[in-house]
Amino acid sequence: MTIDLRYAALPNGITLHYAACGAGPLILFVHGFPEFWYEWKDLLADFGRDHLAVAPDMRGYNLSSKPPEVEAYRAKHLVEDLRLLLDQLGAQRCVMVAHDWGGAVAWNFAAMHPERLDKLVIINASHPLIFARELRDNPAQQQASGYMNFFRSAKAERVLTEDNYLRLQRMTLDAWAANGGAATQADRTAYLAAWSQPGALTGGLNYYRASPLHPPEPGAQSTAGPELAPDAFRVRVPTLVIWGERDQALLIGNLEGLERQVEDLHVIRIPEGSHWVVHEQPARIGGLIREFIGRRD
Repeated sequence: MTIDLRYAALPNGITLHYAACGAGPLILFVHGFPEFWYEWKDLLADFGRDHLAVAPDMRGYNLSSKPPEVEAYRAKHLVEDLRLLLDQLGAQRCVMVAHDWGGAVAWNFAAMHPERLDKLVIINASHPLIFARELRDNPAQQQASGYMNFFRSAKAERVLTEDNYLRLQRMTLDAWAANGGAATQADRTAYLAAWSQPGALTGGLNYYRASPLHPPEPGAQSTAGPELAPDAFRVRVPTLVIWGERDQALLIGNLEGLERQVEDLHVIRIPEGSHWVVHEQPARIGGLIREFIGRRD
Protein backbone atom coordinates (compact mmCIF):
# COMPACT_ATOMS: atom_id res chain seq x y z
CA MET A 1 0.00 0.00 0.00
CA THR A 2 1.18 3.51 -0.86
CA ILE A 3 1.53 5.97 2.00
CA ASP A 4 0.71 9.54 0.99
CA LEU A 5 2.01 12.57 2.88
CA ARG A 6 -0.42 15.47 3.21
CA TYR A 7 -1.20 18.60 5.22
CA ALA A 8 -4.37 19.66 7.04
CA ALA A 9 -4.82 23.38 7.79
CA LEU A 10 -7.02 23.44 10.90
CA PRO A 11 -9.37 26.30 11.83
CA ASN A 12 -7.38 26.92 15.04
CA GLY A 13 -4.37 28.04 13.01
CA ILE A 14 -2.41 24.79 13.39
CA THR A 15 -1.26 22.87 10.32
CA LEU A 16 -0.82 19.15 10.83
CA HIS A 17 1.34 17.11 8.50
CA TYR A 18 0.05 13.55 8.24
CA ALA A 19 0.51 10.24 6.50
CA ALA A 20 -2.49 8.48 4.97
CA CYS A 21 -3.02 5.07 3.40
CA GLY A 22 -6.06 3.34 1.92
CA ALA A 23 -9.77 4.09 2.09
CA GLY A 24 -12.70 3.16 4.29
CA PRO A 25 -13.54 3.74 7.96
CA LEU A 26 -10.97 5.93 9.68
CA ILE A 27 -8.35 4.53 12.03
CA LEU A 28 -6.19 7.28 13.52
CA PHE A 29 -2.70 6.53 14.90
CA VAL A 30 -1.27 9.01 17.42
CA HIS A 31 2.46 8.98 18.22
CA GLY A 32 4.39 9.94 21.35
CA PHE A 33 7.82 11.35 22.22
CA PRO A 34 10.22 11.52 20.43
CA GLU A 35 8.42 9.97 17.48
CA PHE A 36 6.44 11.24 14.49
CA TRP A 37 4.04 9.70 12.01
CA TYR A 38 6.73 7.20 10.97
CA GLU A 39 6.21 5.24 14.20
CA TRP A 40 3.16 3.73 12.55
CA LYS A 41 4.47 3.06 9.02
CA ASP A 42 4.04 -0.72 9.26
CA LEU A 43 0.51 -0.48 10.68
CA LEU A 44 -0.50 2.19 8.15
CA ALA A 45 0.33 -0.17 5.30
CA ASP A 46 -1.49 -3.05 7.02
CA PHE A 47 -4.67 -1.21 7.99
CA GLY A 48 -4.72 0.74 4.73
CA ARG A 49 -5.93 -2.46 3.07
CA ASP A 50 -9.42 -1.94 4.52
CA HIS A 51 -9.38 1.42 6.32
CA LEU A 52 -8.37 4.99 5.80
CA ALA A 53 -5.31 4.76 8.04
CA VAL A 54 -3.98 8.16 9.11
CA ALA A 55 -1.03 9.12 11.33
CA PRO A 56 -0.41 12.82 11.99
CA ASP A 57 2.71 14.52 13.19
CA MET A 58 1.36 15.99 16.40
CA ARG A 59 1.79 19.74 16.89
CA GLY A 60 5.40 20.53 17.71
CA TYR A 61 6.78 17.55 15.75
CA ASN A 62 8.48 17.07 12.39
CA LEU A 63 6.56 19.00 9.71
CA SER A 64 3.54 20.15 11.75
CA SER A 65 3.12 23.61 13.28
CA LYS A 66 5.32 24.39 16.28
CA PRO A 67 3.83 27.21 18.35
CA PRO A 68 6.50 28.72 20.62
CA GLU A 69 4.44 29.11 23.80
CA VAL A 70 4.64 26.25 26.31
CA GLU A 71 0.95 26.74 27.16
CA ALA A 72 0.10 25.82 23.55
CA TYR A 73 0.96 22.21 24.42
CA ARG A 74 -1.63 21.74 27.16
CA ALA A 75 -3.86 18.70 26.71
CA LYS A 76 -6.95 20.70 25.73
CA HIS A 77 -5.15 22.10 22.67
CA LEU A 78 -3.77 18.72 21.62
CA VAL A 79 -7.22 17.15 21.93
CA GLU A 80 -8.72 19.94 19.84
CA ASP A 81 -6.15 19.34 17.09
CA LEU A 82 -7.34 15.75 16.78
CA ARG A 83 -11.01 16.72 16.84
CA LEU A 84 -10.46 19.26 14.06
CA LEU A 85 -8.41 16.75 12.07
CA LEU A 86 -11.35 14.32 12.17
CA ASP A 87 -13.52 17.10 10.79
CA GLN A 88 -11.02 17.83 8.02
CA LEU A 89 -10.95 14.14 7.09
CA GLY A 90 -14.76 14.08 6.93
CA ALA A 91 -15.00 11.47 9.67
CA GLN A 92 -17.65 11.71 12.36
CA ARG A 93 -16.08 8.80 14.25
CA CYS A 94 -12.87 6.77 14.22
CA VAL A 95 -10.90 4.08 15.95
CA MET A 96 -8.00 5.79 17.74
CA VAL A 97 -4.72 3.97 18.41
CA ALA A 98 -2.18 5.83 20.54
CA HIS A 99 1.17 5.35 22.26
CA ASP A 100 3.11 7.23 24.95
CA TRP A 101 2.25 10.99 24.85
CA GLY A 102 -0.20 10.23 22.06
CA GLY A 103 -1.91 7.91 24.52
CA ALA A 104 -2.08 10.63 27.15
CA VAL A 105 -3.83 12.84 24.60
CA ALA A 106 -6.09 9.99 23.53
CA TRP A 107 -7.21 9.30 27.13
CA ASN A 108 -8.26 12.94 27.35
CA PHE A 109 -9.91 12.81 23.92
CA ALA A 110 -11.95 9.75 24.88
CA ALA A 111 -13.17 11.41 28.08
CA MET A 112 -14.05 14.68 26.32
CA HIS A 113 -15.41 13.40 22.99
CA PRO A 114 -16.67 9.82 23.35
CA GLU A 115 -19.15 10.43 20.54
CA ARG A 116 -16.23 10.70 18.09
CA LEU A 117 -14.75 7.28 18.90
CA ASP A 118 -15.85 3.78 18.02
CA LYS A 119 -13.03 2.17 19.97
CA LEU A 120 -9.80 3.21 21.69
CA VAL A 121 -6.47 1.36 21.72
CA ILE A 122 -3.80 2.53 24.16
CA ILE A 123 -0.23 1.23 24.04
CA ASN A 124 1.98 1.91 27.07
CA ALA A 125 0.41 5.22 28.05
CA SER A 126 -0.82 6.08 31.53
CA HIS A 127 -4.34 7.25 32.23
CA PRO A 128 -3.99 10.76 33.74
CA LEU A 129 -5.78 9.94 36.99
CA ILE A 130 -3.77 6.75 37.54
CA PHE A 131 -0.49 8.44 36.65
CA ALA A 132 -1.20 11.28 39.08
CA ARG A 133 -1.75 8.70 41.83
CA GLU A 134 1.44 6.80 40.97
CA LEU A 135 3.52 9.99 40.92
CA ARG A 136 2.10 10.92 44.31
CA ASP A 137 2.18 7.58 46.10
CA ASN A 138 4.65 5.25 44.38
CA PRO A 139 8.35 6.00 45.00
CA ALA A 140 9.34 3.57 42.25
CA GLN A 141 7.28 5.48 39.68
CA GLN A 142 8.65 8.77 40.97
CA GLN A 143 12.16 7.46 40.37
CA ALA A 144 11.27 5.98 36.97
CA SER A 145 9.80 9.33 35.91
CA GLY A 146 12.78 11.37 37.05
CA TYR A 147 13.80 11.91 33.41
CA MET A 148 10.70 14.08 33.00
CA ASN A 149 12.23 16.83 35.12
CA PHE A 150 15.31 16.77 32.90
CA PHE A 151 13.09 17.03 29.82
CA ARG A 152 11.40 20.04 31.43
CA SER A 153 14.73 21.78 32.05
CA ALA A 154 16.30 24.56 29.98
CA LYS A 155 19.31 22.38 29.15
CA ALA A 156 17.35 19.49 27.64
CA GLU A 157 17.65 20.61 24.00
CA ARG A 158 21.40 21.13 24.26
CA VAL A 159 22.07 17.75 25.85
CA LEU A 160 19.75 15.78 23.58
CA THR A 161 21.21 17.23 20.37
CA GLU A 162 24.82 16.42 21.33
CA ASP A 163 26.71 13.85 19.22
CA ASN A 164 24.07 13.70 16.50
CA TYR A 165 21.17 13.12 18.95
CA LEU A 166 23.03 10.20 20.52
CA ARG A 167 20.89 10.06 23.68
CA LEU A 168 17.67 10.04 21.68
CA GLN A 169 19.03 7.30 19.44
CA ARG A 170 19.97 5.21 22.47
CA MET A 171 16.60 5.61 24.19
CA THR A 172 14.63 4.77 21.03
CA LEU A 173 16.18 2.97 18.07
CA ASP A 174 18.95 1.27 20.04
CA ALA A 175 16.53 0.26 22.79
CA TRP A 176 13.96 -1.41 20.56
CA ALA A 177 16.66 -3.03 18.40
CA ALA A 178 18.10 -4.55 21.59
CA ASN A 179 14.69 -6.00 22.45
CA GLY A 180 13.96 -7.80 19.20
CA GLY A 181 12.88 -4.93 16.97
CA ALA A 182 14.43 -3.68 13.76
CA ALA A 183 16.19 -0.34 13.44
CA THR A 184 17.51 0.05 9.92
CA GLN A 185 19.73 2.81 8.60
CA ALA A 186 16.67 4.15 6.78
CA ASP A 187 14.87 4.36 10.14
CA ARG A 188 17.78 6.25 11.69
CA THR A 189 17.91 8.65 8.78
CA ALA A 190 14.17 9.32 9.04
CA TYR A 191 14.28 9.97 12.79
CA LEU A 192 17.35 12.20 12.59
CA ALA A 193 15.66 14.24 9.86
CA ALA A 194 12.51 14.63 11.98
CA TRP A 195 14.42 15.59 15.14
CA SER A 196 16.45 18.11 13.13
CA GLN A 197 13.44 20.05 11.86
CA PRO A 198 13.69 23.62 13.24
CA GLY A 199 11.90 23.77 16.58
CA ALA A 200 10.88 20.11 16.58
CA LEU A 201 12.85 19.00 19.63
CA THR A 202 11.58 21.97 21.63
CA GLY A 203 8.04 21.23 20.49
CA GLY A 204 8.24 17.67 21.76
CA LEU A 205 9.81 18.69 25.05
CA ASN A 206 7.10 21.30 25.56
CA TYR A 207 4.62 18.47 26.14
CA TYR A 208 6.52 17.75 29.35
CA ARG A 209 6.86 21.41 30.25
CA ALA A 210 3.16 22.10 29.78
CA SER A 211 1.92 19.09 31.74
CA PRO A 212 0.92 19.45 35.40
CA LEU A 213 1.86 15.78 35.87
CA HIS A 214 5.53 15.24 36.67
CA PRO A 215 7.54 13.83 39.57
CA PRO A 216 8.51 16.06 42.49
CA GLU A 217 11.43 18.36 41.79
CA PRO A 218 14.61 17.57 43.78
CA GLY A 219 14.30 19.11 47.22
CA ALA A 220 10.53 19.53 46.99
CA GLN A 221 8.77 19.41 50.35
CA SER A 222 5.71 17.59 49.02
CA THR A 223 4.89 14.91 46.44
CA ALA A 224 1.34 16.19 46.04
CA GLY A 225 0.36 16.86 42.43
CA PRO A 226 -2.76 18.39 40.96
CA GLU A 227 -6.15 17.17 42.13
CA LEU A 228 -7.95 15.59 39.18
CA ALA A 229 -11.69 14.99 39.21
CA PRO A 230 -12.39 11.32 38.40
CA ASP A 231 -15.60 12.06 36.49
CA ALA A 232 -13.73 14.40 34.13
CA PHE A 233 -11.46 11.53 33.06
CA ARG A 234 -13.94 8.66 32.94
CA VAL A 235 -13.79 6.72 29.66
CA ARG A 236 -16.96 5.15 28.32
CA VAL A 237 -15.53 4.02 24.98
CA PRO A 238 -14.60 0.33 24.57
CA THR A 239 -10.87 0.34 25.25
CA LEU A 240 -7.98 -2.04 24.68
CA VAL A 241 -4.78 -1.39 26.64
CA ILE A 242 -1.66 -3.16 25.36
CA TRP A 243 1.23 -2.99 27.82
CA GLY A 244 4.84 -4.03 27.34
CA GLU A 245 5.79 -5.05 30.86
CA ARG A 246 9.48 -4.20 30.44
CA ASP A 247 8.63 -0.51 30.24
CA GLN A 248 11.21 1.20 32.45
CA ALA A 249 9.50 4.59 32.41
CA LEU A 250 5.87 3.63 32.99
CA LEU A 251 5.61 0.86 35.55
CA ILE A 252 2.97 -1.84 35.94
CA GLY A 253 1.29 0.10 38.73
CA ASN A 254 -0.25 2.25 36.02
CA LEU A 255 -2.64 -0.62 35.29
CA GLU A 256 -3.87 -0.95 38.87
CA GLY A 257 -7.38 0.42 39.33
CA LEU A 258 -7.73 1.32 35.65
CA GLU A 259 -11.00 -0.61 35.46
CA ARG A 260 -12.55 1.98 37.78
CA GLN A 261 -11.93 4.71 35.20
CA VAL A 262 -12.69 2.75 32.02
CA GLU A 263 -16.14 1.19 31.80
CA ASP A 264 -15.34 -1.34 29.04
CA LEU A 265 -11.70 -2.29 29.51
CA HIS A 266 -9.60 -5.05 27.95
CA VAL A 267 -5.93 -5.37 28.96
CA ILE A 268 -3.27 -7.43 27.19
CA ARG A 269 0.15 -7.60 28.82
CA ILE A 270 3.24 -8.48 26.79
CA PRO A 271 5.83 -9.66 29.33
CA GLU A 272 8.80 -9.44 26.96
CA GLY A 273 7.72 -6.11 25.44
CA SER A 274 9.24 -2.79 26.38
CA HIS A 275 7.88 0.75 26.08
CA TRP A 276 8.68 0.43 22.36
CA VAL A 277 6.63 -2.71 21.76
CA VAL A 278 5.07 -1.15 18.64
CA HIS A 279 8.51 -1.33 17.00
CA GLU A 280 9.49 -4.65 18.54
CA GLN A 281 6.38 -6.62 17.53
CA PRO A 282 4.47 -4.62 14.88
CA ALA A 283 2.74 -7.67 13.38
CA ARG A 284 1.53 -8.87 16.77
CA ILE A 285 0.33 -5.40 17.73
CA GLY A 286 -1.52 -5.11 14.44
CA GLY A 287 -3.17 -8.47 15.02
CA LEU A 288 -4.30 -7.52 18.52
CA ILE A 289 -5.80 -4.27 17.22
CA ARG A 290 -7.63 -6.06 14.42
CA GLU A 291 -9.04 -8.64 16.81
CA PHE A 292 -10.26 -5.95 19.16
CA ILE A 293 -11.87 -3.63 16.62
CA GLY A 294 -13.57 -6.64 15.01
CA ARG A 295 -15.24 -7.67 18.30
CA ARG A 296 -19.00 -7.44 18.64
CA ASP A 297 -19.42 -7.01 22.39
